[in-house]
Amino acid sequence: GELMVILGPSGSGKTTLLNLAAGLERPDRGEVWVGGERIDGLGPEESARWRRRVLGYVSQHSTLVGFLSARENVELALELRGFTAEESSERARRWLEWVGLGEATERPSDQLSGGEQRRVALARALAPGPRVLVADEPTAHLDRLSGRRVIALLRRAVAESGVTIITASHDPDLIAAADRDLDLGAVGYAEAAG
Repeated sequence: GELMVILGPSGSGKTTLLNLAAGLERPDRGEVWVGGERIDGLGPEESARWRRRVLGYVSQHSTLVGFLSARENVELALELRGFTAEESSERARRWLEWVGLGEATERPSDQLSGGEQRRVALARALAPGPRVLVADEPTAHLDRLSGRRVIALLRRAVAESGVTIITASHDPDLIAAADRDLDLGAVGYAEAAG
């Protein structure tokens, strides 16, 4: 139920840490626990099932299907998770309205602005009701107004649904909005000094 930002210089391991938390990578040693579940020992199929059940993911780069509409992008993700076509349609409509894109639901996603695409990606990640949302640089490549709109939606998601959001960012506005942060640059410096 918090918004956490992982920060640090390029190459400090922010994206690697997010990928570990998403079960996309395995650690060389140690354990990975997310939401009270140990995930580092899951096989590829178990890991995929765990992600479908627990996790939402927003990539730094657009992973929308460009020729599909905003609505179809969200519906497709829901149907791949086992929701019926009717449930998918209702959830897509509701979440696209929630992110302020009710009027853009039928536009192909490759005709949306960067900020609109990021909001569609957020709707797609939140629509299944994940317990954990991992977002890699969710405000990167956006103008400040669009970035602040995305930050407000992340804060709202935490407040309204209790989702835990783990994000990597250099954005001072997102860092200021976080409940807590982890500075990998400071961790690396402390380990080198110690």
